[in-house]
Amino acid sequence: MLRIELRPWPTACRLATPIRFAVFVKEQRVPEDIELDADDGASLHAIALNAAGEVVGTGRLLPAADERGRRISHVGRMAVLAPWRGRGVGSAILRALVDAARARGDTQIVLAAQVHAVDFYRAHGFEEEGAEFIEAGIAHRRMRRTLRG
Repeated sequence: MLRIELRPWPTACRLATPIRFAVFVKEQRVPEDIELDADDGASLHAIALNAAGEVVGTGRLLPAADERGRRISHVGRMAVLAPWRGRGVGSAILRALVDAARARGDTQIVLAAQVHAVDFYRAHGFEEEGAEFIEAGIAHRRMRRTLRG
């Protein structure tokens, strides 16, 4: 059984940070000093817990606006512990974040996908935009999904 909780940063911090550091800092060698940022405080965080209540994944939803001033969301910091990958955890986190964006009236969701995860996001209705770029030493692609009622 998997449970997804949506939390603000003050209560998500102690749960999400160890997952993000395990995946991004330890596995992917993202510099520790850029992993946590000011966007955490403005974001809604999804916390995935297994049947034992252990945190196995996380992601965040940052409110934003597009070039026309329409409400959109930015999904980021999607991370699932290695033993839990391929078991639907990332999909459950992403669905919860998409539902939260839709519930608050956002029209689109954007994200910067690591290139190895593009197919995952494509399977969830996201489309690539623009050229590949490097962020924190890792190749990424911008992706977007339009939300409909």
